[in-house]
Amino acid sequence: MSIPSRWASRLPVLSYVLLAAYLILIAFRTHNDTTLALVVASVVMFACCWASATHLLGARPTLQFMAIAVCFGWFAEQMGSSHGWFFGEYTYTDVLGPRLGDVPIVIPLMWFSLTYSCYVIANLIVWQSPVDGAQGLGHAAVLSFLAAMIVTAFDLGADPYLVYTLKAWIMTKTDGAWFGETVQGFVGWMFVSFVIIMGFRLSVRKLALQPSSPFLRRHALVPLALYGSNMIFQMILGNPVEIRSIAPFAMGIPLLCALAGYQRWTAPARAAA
Repeated sequence: MSIPSRWASRLPVLSYVLLAAYLILIAFRTHNDTTLALVVASVVMFACCWASATHLLGARPTLQFMAIAVCFGWFAEQMGSSHGWFFGEYTYTDVLGPRLGDVPIVIPLMWFSLTYSCYVIANLIVWQSPVDGAQGLGHAAVLSFLAAMIVTAFDLGADPYLVYTLKAWIMTKTDGAWFGETVQGFVGWMFVSFVIIMGFRLSVRKLALQPSSPFLRRHALVPLALYGSNMIFQMILGNPVEIRSIAPFAMGIPLLCALAGYQRWTAPARAAA
């Protein structure tokens, strides 16, 4: 599956426009964190990652990544909220907007946004390239585990904020060692993230991941900027207040390592034919 060249050439601009819109929305959230602001920001972040991934990976691989992330992400959250699988027992409130089953629609969209961003970050750390260079299953598993850890680093600050400040969901057990969060919750984040990213890598093993249009070095900064902006949000508004000191280390270390890899990366000279 390919997209017309006239549309492919517009993907970089579209990614930048959506990134700018997201940064404005996340700044607005610091003053007015309403359900509408949360939903719109999450949808814009999803659209930005969709455009960026289509530009970097191609249309077909991106659709496969999205399908795996959204479908398995929704399934994991549905099983978690209804049966206590993966993350422990919890119940979503109405804070995150409309639901599909027991799960707010924005949650599976966020699974794609986060796993795609962290897929790129992990690749930059190891391969000095935003595209996966792993050839064997062992390498793919290690890279998927690294990306899953980077996703979970985001969750270290996001979960307490969503529970304490926004009350987006209610945990049945509130005596966990991490501001009420149980170890099972983080094991669940690691497992679900790993399955999504490893599943994507397996699904494209026989596909050539090539950009839809010329992919310049600055284009790879889009997923890094999305991850970094959420780190800054946690540094400013993290709750409990300890999160504000944790975020720059938990999220900042992989982000800086990815930027170091980015400096060594040479972008492909041309797009796929």
